[in-house]
Amino acid sequence: MDTLSREDLNTLLETHGEWCISIYMPTVRAGQETQQNSIRFKNMLRAAEERLQKVGLRSPDAASLLSSAETLVNNADFWRHQSDGLALFIDPQGNMSRYSVPINFSELVIVTRRFHLKPLLRLLSGDGRFYVLALSQGDLRLLEGTRHSVSEVDLADVPTSLAEALSGEVVERQLQWRGLGRGGQGGRVHTEGGMYHGLGPGDEEKQRIMRYFQMVDRGLRDLLKGRETPLVLAGVDYLLPMYAEANSYAYLLGEGITGNPETLSAKELHRRAWELVEPVFRQGEADARQRFEQEKGRADGLASADLKAVLQAAHQGRVAALFVAAGKRIWGVYRQGSGNVHVHPEMQADDQDLLDLAAVMTHANGGAVYVVEEGAVPGGGELAAVYRF
Repeated sequence: MDTLSREDLNTLLETHGEWCISIYMPTVRAGQETQQNSIRFKNMLRAAEERLQKVGLRSPDAASLLSSAETLVNNADFWRHQSDGLALFIDPQGNMSRYSVPINFSELVIVTRRFHLKPLLRLLSGDGRFYVLALSQGDLRLLEGTRHSVSEVDLADVPTSLAEALSGEVVERQLQWRGLGRGGQGGRVHTEGGMYHGLGPGDEEKQRIMRYFQMVDRGLRDLLKGRETPLVLAGVDYLLPMYAEANSYAYLLGEGITGNPETLSAKELHRRAWELVEPVFRQGEADARQRFEQEKGRADGLASADLKAVLQAAHQGRVAALFVAAGKRIWGVYRQGSGNVHVHPEMQADDQDLLDLAAVMTHANGGAVYVVEEGAVPGGGELAAVYRF
């Protein structure tokens, strides 16, 4: 069973075609009731087949498109290893992606020209996307996390050790410094640059570490360009202010995780980082609500609850924060070229959920998406947006 990463979401966002099938369902984690998972899923596949036939696919072709998912119906081991919800997607070629996630979804089957992704966005935006930079001597790591998941980010263009970054220099002295990535347990260490205690590096060693951190910062600058995602540092205590001095990323948190990150698993780093970033996300949502109330109604205000205006702004990358109602769908067509919107009371051919479209465009352009319960959207409607400009 796959866990959802940002790269997975981007792949789903980019998938378009005649028939894109999205299935969401609640699942039971353990016990005899896991048998209900299979029964529910079989019924949802029948509903998907009916929808495919309704939009013009012949019955044998619809069955063929769903064949990969059919193999899961009687897979008892698959249903015994579930979380709270299952999100499953089938592209027009019949390729299937599935994700077990800690969200208790309502049952939902949608067949449109692109995947329906709004139910997943609370995993990656409103409930917090953040980074953890684990600083150690031999193994720099960057983790990407949400409230419910964590994964390691490839650092192909970032030096992942002091030795790699400064390979042209003599590295014997940095190996003698036990503090970098090993916590510095007291005692004296002699180097050519002088004698210092295990509480931190000497001046010459500090210069080497600062050069390393500046190289890391330059690499991360390209990787994190355009992001407004909190970054949490993890490392021995005297490394954190040194990296903060080298840092140019605007969303570095002032508080970090102290200790040797080489001894901490990704899961433990994720747990400790979430304790630091959760208040930031809660404050971010509160700030967005306050800003909406301040800006709404102004002639040149940077807020709107108008569907057409929000869709246009989301397409242009101007939405900083978007609130959408979790259980609501507005069927229609948005023409990106003209900006025109056509809303229909019932789903028609070529329609998509315009709330979902606003959410995924906002997320793709780096905005925060808050998927909230009906009635919790600022202004009392189905969506509300705060603009960057």
